[in-house]
Amino acid sequence: MFETYIYAPFFNILVGLYLLLGGISPNLADMGIAVIIFSLVVRLLTFPLTLAGERSEEERRKIAQQAEEIKKNYSHEPIRQKAELKSLLRGNARTVFATTANIVIRLAIILMLYRIFTTGLEGRDFYLLYSFIPDPGHINLLFLGKYDLSHTNAYLNFLQSIMIFVVEVLTALRSPFPLSRKDKMLLQLVLPVGSFFIFMFLPAGKKVFIITSLVFSAVYAAVKLLQDWSNKLMVKLTPHIESDSSRESALQVGDVRNASPGGTPDAQQSGRPPTTTPSAT
Repeated sequence: MFETYIYAPFFNILVGLYLLLGGISPNLADMGIAVIIFSLVVRLLTFPLTLAGERSEEERRKIAQQAEEIKKNYSHEPIRQKAELKSLLRGNARTVFATTANIVIRLAIILMLYRIFTTGLEGRDFYLLYSFIPDPGHINLLFLGKYDLSHTNAYLNFLQSIMIFVVEVLTALRSPFPLSRKDKMLLQLVLPVGSFFIFMFLPAGKKVFIITSLVFSAVYAAVKLLQDWSNKLMVKLTPHIESDSSRESALQVGDVRNASPGGTPDAQQSGRPPTTTPSAT
């Protein structure tokens, strides 16, 4: 099922992109370029999951807080605690399902990429190519003429860790919930450094995919962050603009009243002609 409905379609997309680039120009017959485009295609296809994850972030935090309260309140009643936790999850089934689906899809993508860059592009999976995708024969796995996508690369691994750090910093700046010092250490230091060692022995092709995906995330987070800052600035400036406008309007009304000869405000408001006091003769 995984091979037929998940792996094969994406494998065909990647090989098709490689053949398309080669058809445009022989110099573009570079699997690294095809991987970059492929990564952008995958991110666009999974972009609704990104948006859904952002919308449910606050809901997940609320669920986690409520779960902690239940564990604390019923710490001496394990049966009651378990029942309350089940009730909490049933009441938030949509959020739990969305989070679980997101995790499952990401795991499927990781498994797919691992197989593509370890065995697929070497020709063992060409039997999965659709009838309208010709056999590419030999595939150029040398990205930009110097990065072998089938072997690990320390430079790309380091660049991947840097991009993880950048994305985590931007995400923290956008989050409406302040991160604790412990969370900052885990996400902005331990995660990038740990990723460097975890992905050290994986093929460079997978790193090119992850780096491209992280650049996409960084650009999206930077744009949203600028929008958030712009909205906050507009909110901060709007009351001053309104007060200045009101002050100018009041001054204009006062000038009009003062400029009316012999008139009184009551007469001007009622529309009656101004009255004059007869002079003593």
